[in-house]
Amino acid sequence: MVTLVPFAGSGKADYQSRGVLYLPDQARFENLLKLPEGENIGKTINDAMAAIEDANPQLAGVLPRTYQEFTNDTLVQLLRSVNSMLGRIQGDAFGKVYEYFLGKFAIAEGQKGGEYFTPTSIVRLIVEIIEPFNGKILDPACGSGGMFVQSARFVDEHRNGAKGRLSIYGQERVEETLKLCTMNLAIHGLSGQIEYTHGGSLLDDAFPTLKADFVMANPPFNQSEWSTPAILDDARWAYGTPPTGNANYAWIQQFVFHLAPNGRAGFVMANGSLTP
Repeated sequence: MVTLVPFAGSGKADYQSRGVLYLPDQARFENLLKLPEGENIGKTINDAMAAIEDANPQLAGVLPRTYQEFTNDTLVQLLRSVNSMLGRIQGDAFGKVYEYFLGKFAIAEGQKGGEYFTPTSIVRLIVEIIEPFNGKILDPACGSGGMFVQSARFVDEHRNGAKGRLSIYGQERVEETLKLCTMNLAIHGLSGQIEYTHGGSLLDDAFPTLKADFVMANPPFNQSEWSTPAILDDARWAYGTPPTGNANYAWIQQFVFHLAPNGRAGFVMANGSLTP
């Protein structure tokens, strides 16, 4: 995977040609660590977020600008804590730190955390089983994008670091979660077509004609009142109209519908979906 380590003597185009997120000087971690004690660190970090977005159009409107809500002491401690972690991590340090915090936040939020984060061990298991080496990969409930990150990592580990073998498609119904996904992909040097729809992919499928080589997902479990009369007669329900009081079978048919003829799917479902 990629890192955010600067290339000596290289400019913005050199970073982007390597699939690396470009950081302007004012946004580089080493410079933020050197800020004097009297500096308004919250404003400086906000300005750094703006500079990163300007240099990386795919992140426009995505990065947080709320650092002035924290005290200088808190931000200094945060910068130092992250810096101490980076020195002990091999390879894709920033990507791993981002994944670590996503996992911690998800645990802290309990069941709600499952809406945007699937434990890495489960994602790795799915990836190792379906082996997404090459082609189109779809996650219609993509959350923070962990399925995409682990799939790209799988390609790196098994294809000698080759890039550009996967075309990424994702859909998410929560705008803030979509931002987490966009950041996650950018930090790992990935890009794809990630769409937001208020009703989610069951009610408003962003890729109605897509046939993917791989479908991976951890959709919401046991969604009630998910359906509308407008979608009861839908081409996706080839195996029968799903019950309106539970979306589990709708999700499964959604995955099957989007599979290419020789495609493979791996997904997480509630235990109740195994019985009629």
